[in-house]
Amino acid sequence: MSLTPDAATNVARVLSEALPYIRRFRDKTVVIKYGGNAMVDAELKQSFARDVVLMKTVGINPVVVHGGGPQIGSLLERLGKESRFVSGMRVTDSETMDVVEMVLGGLVNKEIVNLINRHGGSAVGLTGKDGDLIRARKLTIDSTDDKAGSTNAIDIGHVGEVESIDVSVVDMLVHGNFIPVIAPIGVGEDGHSYNINADLVAGKVAEVLRAEKLILLTNTKGLLSKEGELLTGLSTVRVDELIADGTIHGGMLPKIRCALEAVRSGVVSSHIIDGRVKHAVMVELFTDEGIGTLIR
Repeated sequence: MSLTPDAATNVARVLSEALPYIRRFRDKTVVIKYGGNAMVDAELKQSFARDVVLMKTVGINPVVVHGGGPQIGSLLERLGKESRFVSGMRVTDSETMDVVEMVLGGLVNKEIVNLINRHGGSAVGLTGKDGDLIRARKLTIDSTDDKAGSTNAIDIGHVGEVESIDVSVVDMLVHGNFIPVIAPIGVGEDGHSYNINADLVAGKVAEVLRAEKLILLTNTKGLLSKEGELLTGLSTVRVDELIADGTIHGGMLPKIRCALEAVRSGVVSSHIIDGRVKHAVMVELFTDEGIGTLIR
């Protein structure tokens, strides 16, 4: 069945629009944090994998960092272990950390690798423990007791933050024409494994790789104004103003701070895009309009 003239014209327009972006980003690195609906919806998973393979095929170097919180919670529930959170962070004892490693480093990571490979790519799965990729330090949460007027540190177990990144193994894979898929697990000086927020890992990996772009997939349109309108084309100064006036708050705040820090540390631009849209990564990269919030 052949295309109608209108459909053919539309296809030609899209391909023509993509060409200058393909030329601009050839041989550049793009770090993508993969999570949210895009990781659980079957159609969205397929479109994400195709986007990543297309990027590699046209000469762009994608590096994927993924989350997996819902999958961890689901397995813990099946094992009869309750999930507890403090300030949005999962309390992770040794037993829970074993589950985190099984889910992130095994089940989820290998599913993403398999999905990309089935669509014609050559993906390789890593955790931060491979090649000493992610060095972690223990994260503690400060809690203020208003009555006592004191601040106490809360121990939430094997939850960490990034101390350093060694991207030697990632560079080797990228230059070997592979697509690295990274699970956000690091190792501390004490030899223990630590679960780290995937947004933070993606941001730090992008910084060290001097990436062209950091793309964070979310379950929202992007950053919204107080009136609910999508904000894009933001400078770092404007983002600071939006944080100060309360426009950026709640769950969006850590993502924005991660994107902001990446740009200030040498990443050319950060994007917070709606992962509920099919082929969201391709639309953001290869069209004039894009679909999310861009921070330069």
